[in-house]
Order: sequence, then C-alpha cells, then structure tokens
Amino acid sequence: MDPKKINWNTVNRVIEKYKDMKWGLIPLLQDLQEEIGYIPPDTIEPVAKATKLHPSEVQGVISFYSGFSTQPKGKHVFKVCCGTACHVKGGKSILNHMRAELDLNEGETSDDYQFSLETVACLGACFLAPTMMADKEYVGRLTPQKVKSVVKHHRKEDT
Repeated sequence: MDPKKINWNTVNRVIEKYKDMKWGLIPLLQDLQEEIGYIPPDTIEPVAKATKLHPSEVQGVISFYSGFSTQPKGKHVFKVCCGTACHVKGGKSILNHMRAELDLNEGETSDDYQFSLETVACLGACFLAPTMMADKEYVGRLTPQKVKSVVKHHRKEDT
C-alpha cells in the first residue's frame, strides 16, 4: 500500500454508506481509517459534503479524538502505556527497549510503513503493567526479552 496514493473507490464506498447522516461522522471516520489506515487530509472535504457538515467540523472531530490520525501509520502499531502503574513497574525502560528494537521514537513510523511507535496515557490494563498494545492485542507484564519477542513475531508475520 502506498500511503501517499488514496484509493478513492474505497473512500467513496465508505462515504456512501453514511451519506446524509450527520450522526454518522464518527463511524464514517472509523471505517475510513480502518480501510485506509489513516484519514487522508484530502478526504475531509468529501466527508464534510456527504455528511452536510463544514470541513472545519470534520477536522475538529478528527483532531479531538486521539484515535484518529491524518498521517499514515505502519502496518503494525505499537502503543506503549505511560500510565502510573506502568511507569512504576518499568514502563520507561520498556519504551526505551521498543525505541531500540524498532529504531523509532514515539510518534514515528518506519520508512517502509511496517511499524509505528506511539505512547498512550493509559491502556486501562494496570493489572498487566507494564503494558503495550501490539496492533489490537494487549501485551502485558513486559520485560526486555518479551519486547524483543513481540517485535520479532510481528517482523516474521510480514515475511
């Protein structure tokens, strides 16, 4: 997938599903991001037109919710928890190990769009601290060895 090239057939199919439904903006954006991997800025105007909203209202919703992104993400997104429980149990060290394993800083995506590294305030899985999400899967009780194993597993998945 070339994240710079928008598949307008996909965009139009998703938009058509929610056309003329102001209440459908968030589900539309969720579907769009699920299909494309992010919400390309060039799609904001067509989304606004279809939902009869102003483009600034659509942009406002996108920027308000941290789950939405207007930047391409990697095929695999790792979200490291920086909440209190994770911090106390070594979350900073886990983040440093993730940086080293992926050669990325938080907020970055690899040049080949395979990996993105993010931090979150809390994943709500304090009993598993330190915790991260690997794509949509919670991975807890992290150690440096477990971090290596998780990254290695996702690298193998792509070969």
